[in-house]
Amino acid sequence: MANAVQKISLSPSRDIPFNKLVLAQTNVRRIKAGVSIEELAASIARRGLIQSIHVRPVLDAGGKETGMFEVPAGGRRYRALEMLVNQKRLAKTASIPCVVGNSSGPIAAEEISLAENIEHAPLHPLDQYRAFKDMRDKGMSEEEIAAAFFISTSVVKQRLKLAEVSPALLEIYADDGMTIAQLEAFAVSNDHARQDQVWEAIKNSWSKEPYQIRRMLTENTVRASDKRALFVGLERYEAAGGEVLRDLFQSDDGGWLQDVPLLERLVTEKLQMMADEIASEGWKWIEVAVSFPYGATNGLRELKGTPIDLASDEQATLDALRDEFDKLQAQYEEADKLPDEVDQRFGEIETAIKSLEARPVRFDPVEIARAGVFVSVDTDGMLLVERGFVKPEDEAPVTPEGDNDPGIDESGNSATGSNQRAIITIGGRPVDPDDEEEDGIKPLPDRLIMELTADRTLALRDKLANDPATAFLAVLHKFVRDTFSRYSAQGVAMEVFVRGTVFPVQSEGLRDTIYARSIKARHDAWEKRLPADVADLWNALSALTGTQQTELFAHCASFGVNALYERADRYGNGAISTHGVQRRLADADHLARAVGLDMIDAGWRPTVGNYLGRITKARILEAVREGAGERASQLIDHLKKGDMAKEAERLLADSGWLPEPLRLVDGDVEAVDNNTGDEDEALPEFLAGDNDVALVDGEEKQLDAAE
Repeated sequence: MANAVQKISLSPSRDIPFNKLVLAQTNVRRIKAGVSIEELAASIARRGLIQSIHVRPVLDAGGKETGMFEVPAGGRRYRALEMLVNQKRLAKTASIPCVVGNSSGPIAAEEISLAENIEHAPLHPLDQYRAFKDMRDKGMSEEEIAAAFFISTSVVKQRLKLAEVSPALLEIYADDGMTIAQLEAFAVSNDHARQDQVWEAIKNSWSKEPYQIRRMLTENTVRASDKRALFVGLERYEAAGGEVLRDLFQSDDGGWLQDVPLLERLVTEKLQMMADEIASEGWKWIEVAVSFPYGATNGLRELKGTPIDLASDEQATLDALRDEFDKLQAQYEEADKLPDEVDQRFGEIETAIKSLEARPVRFDPVEIARAGVFVSVDTDGMLLVERGFVKPEDEAPVTPEGDNDPGIDESGNSATGSNQRAIITIGGRPVDPDDEEEDGIKPLPDRLIMELTADRTLALRDKLANDPATAFLAVLHKFVRDTFSRYSAQGVAMEVFVRGTVFPVQSEGLRDTIYARSIKARHDAWEKRLPADVADLWNALSALTGTQQTELFAHCASFGVNALYERADRYGNGAISTHGVQRRLADADHLARAVGLDMIDAGWRPTVGNYLGRITKARILEAVREGAGERASQLIDHLKKGDMAKEAERLLADSGWLPEPLRLVDGDVEAVDNNTGDEDEALPEFLAGDNDVALVDGEEKQLDAAE
């Protein structure tokens, strides 16, 4: 016969007036944690008491019930109810649902209190996210959800965003297969298929950092801080149907524009519209592009226009602004810190003055008819219009004295026609085809070395222009080599004839580098000071102080710098030999060391566009190993080339690492014997093999890296 199973009996429940309850000293909770008493009281006021309170009868000395009940478990609920009573929102005699335990039973009150607290299973975060989503789907607003749970609206938005991640990834998160930081990274995109694809790509990798997930999800987007996005404006982009990805969990600098073709179309349309307006001015041609390469105006004659005078009211406004500025400056001259409103007013005055002083320029209509305009987007997203450039083929032919100018008809009007419509050309520079994947460390492509040395040449010019003493010495050095026949004047970095070296091969962002802008600003400043007529130039130069002359000398001399690598003809039929290139680069090192050029200080950093995306995986790893250490290179050695290049850019950003063409050669450079024709002298590693020829079975072996 089977033994009868002993049945258990549960404690009865009953409603007890609140004023019959007292908090027991046996409650194990001593430290504040979780929802505050104030928030719990507000929750009870909104939803009622969701969970009963466990109580025990209070016994007197004789073991009889006194009619009072102590609360060993549920102390926070008791205090929340007590707060509502004190606030007159709950009656003292209000009935409280309670579970009444046995005071004389074998289970201690402390055990009851401890069990209730440790057996309570906290809600999984995903359940909360989904619950918020269900409440929103049933009609509650984000603000109402936030108010109901005493949290900020931004927190609700974050949790709703997490609930919208791919269901497959949510299940992985629920099973502790990914961290909350990783889930937050996936929330940056709304594309579930792409989210799943990224997870498949990284799930078996030991490196699954949130930044890597965000980068992979946004790699085909454009930052809101990009000059194209600033030029078009987010409002116009979104009005055209474009989607902006936002990161609710980290600063995203405005987000990412997802529809890149739409953005490019809007940029082109806006530039086209601006060009159409400018075309009405009568220009012969208008070149339109998002950006133009450095030196785009080389070989073109720039027109010298006449600034339009200020109108009387404009001049009065300008005078008033200057007076106000001077008064404020005098008033707060010795103040340690400006009041916010005064600082703001200073900015407003400076902006207004700058706007009034930036006068439009009037050009000769005859010159306009043969000249053109460059229309592009500046680095800050503003329209950049560069007017008045004449191509050599459009110059007016020289006519005998007494003949009519072919550009002017018998009536004195432009023969080219003031009603001519400008030829508008839209297009950027061509994109190089992607380099084929290669294994092993091969010589750097010639084109890449040309681009790198173009950067170095420009930075070297900028440093030299700011060092008049060295510039003078460099030119003197070249003069001595030209004058004394025992010295060779070939293969030098300082071309004193100031033949401005053009850069037929250059990286896309060269025009916007710090050193390029510095040179342009200095050049524009001197152009304004020098006379328009060459007949007045000698007297103008003579009138400069000695310091001004040396500064101008250094600026002009800097345009003669040529530190470019170029491919020499292996048969010696070109303008320069391999040996000559080597001597030029060695001479450039002397010059760079003299002016203290450091390409890192000059602002150069290795990026995917200017270096890392142009070399093999082996070279990328070598660069990271040198710049960030062996450990860093191991973090990315499993990635595909494109991803590896992007991660390498991040790892090397602040490392101070430079590719070999941008480094100074260590130690003194050995003097080159000008009387020798030896072409076998050892080249720098980055040039090794580029121009040498090895014959195998009578055929040439190609040593140049693929471009």
